[in-house]
Amino acid sequence: MRSHHLVILAVLPFCVPALLSAQSGSQGASQGGSGLDAQPMRLDDPWRPPVNFVDENPAPPIPADVTDDRRVVRNYPEQPPVIPHNVRDYQISLNNNQCLTCHSRRFIEGSQAPMISITHYVDRAGQTLGGVSPRRYFCMQCHVPQTVAQPIVPNTFKDIDSLLSRPSAGGGHQ
Repeated sequence: MRSHHLVILAVLPFCVPALLSAQSGSQGASQGGSGLDAQPMRLDDPWRPPVNFVDENPAPPIPADVTDDRRVVRNYPEQPPVIPHNVRDYQISLNNNQCLTCHSRRFIEGSQAPMISITHYVDRAGQTLGGVSPRRYFCMQCHVPQTVAQPIVPNTFKDIDSLLSRPSAGGGHQ
């Protein structure tokens, strides 16, 4: 009995799309069209855009990177600096980190790029290393490039300086 249930559960993901396609084909045939050239059934759902089941939505365009090479003010203490230049096609792997060709101690004089923080040379045990610590090697875990994209969710974040400079209810500064 249990093996029959497992077989049904294994086959179910493959049958549902076929059943939906067949159902939309029969609806198209009943509306005067043939089952093959009829429009597939629409699946309207709050978690999915209203598209036909077999349609593919085009991907939204990738927003342009901010490439002015100007340092961006940080919003809070300990925020990793954002990347003010294009990093598309940068290679970061176990054998190569293209960020370090400009930002490591050895190359900053020639590249005029800011050196990575000395905290990136300290391992978990607090030992200072001669090279970048393995836990800090993959830069884009923390540092992200800036884009001109509009936020998807409204952002009401206020940095600490604007909160401290805000007048209090009593009329004076806190």
